[in-house]
Amino acid sequence: MNAMAQVPAPTAAPDAPPIDTYDARDLIKDGAQASIVLDGQVYYLRITRAGKLILTK
Repeated sequence: MNAMAQVPAPTAAPDAPPIDTYDARDLIKDGAQASIVLDGQVYYLRITRAGKLILTK
């Protein structure tokens, strides 16, 4: 995990299921984009030059 990108994990209400937290740079290992599949649909996650995340279909 990138030391500069460390942020506290989000907290959930006590009765809510645990929240999985991922560093976007770990998902996008090659620096370009990651493919995410949901219900047979493919989505693409990428990091912009400004450090923002974009999720497209």
